[in-house]
Amino acid sequence: MSDIPHETEPVDFLRARRISIAEAGEVESTAESVGVVVEAPLTIDVEGIENYTLLCTPTHTKELAAGFLLTEGIIEGVSQIVHLDHCDDAHDTLRVRLTDAIPKIGDPGRNLLIVSSCGACGSEDLETRIQALPQVKNTLRVSLEVLRTAREGLRKSQTLFERCGGTHAAGIFDASGSIIASAEDAGRHNALDKAIGMCLLAGIPTEGTAAALSGRVSLEMASKCARAGIEVISAISAPTTLAIDVAEQCGITLCAFVRQTRATVFTHPRRIVEA
Repeated sequence: MSDIPHETEPVDFLRARRISIAEAGEVESTAESVGVVVEAPLTIDVEGIENYTLLCTPTHTKELAAGFLLTEGIIEGVSQIVHLDHCDDAHDTLRVRLTDAIPKIGDPGRNLLIVSSCGACGSEDLETRIQALPQVKNTLRVSLEVLRTAREGLRKSQTLFERCGGTHAAGIFDASGSIIASAEDAGRHNALDKAIGMCLLAGIPTEGTAAALSGRVSLEMASKCARAGIEVISAISAPTTLAIDVAEQCGITLCAFVRQTRATVFTHPRRIVEA
């Protein structure tokens, strides 16, 4: 369910001046056009519930909205979405109508402006929010080779990063390490929501899958994985202490510093098996 006709170019080419020191020590200065990732507001207007404004890279915005609604606890499944589309006179706004049953709101103390660098800064009662997160199932088993395969697959999917840098990537992968869905965004949690939303709108369950992440694992990232039923997090970078706490509580296997020949497993190592 792509919404490409409503999306803007995710890279803006701006004039800049590159300054460098040559081998002989002279300073060289040249003007050039540099690709910069776009960051723009997107409003998700949920009828009868609330408006949410995200700062994001404007690609796969419907998928982003669907993933956001699930991973923030606003809906429990895609079947609760009756309508999801761009506003005719404002393509930076998505109109959402849910089923008659009023969904539970995952975090009533959350700020409505959610920037690309952080998502949980507005929570008033952090402990309550963490305790309310669901337990994931225990069905997935993967090897280090699978984590490496998923890492390489995610890297190959980062076409936007190749153009301008400045983006994070997230991918959902299966027990073989095959990437089911992947997305990029200036915000790492947006990239994860996009990948999860791609699965939702395509009718692909995220329960029992794993997530490959290009950046660090924060509380927000671990919480989103818990709500999506993701059992394994495989990240290139480091986790935070709160992310580890959430993974431990929710039964998620959290792997960080994933490289070609190693990974550091912080929680529930039972899912990591020898090849």
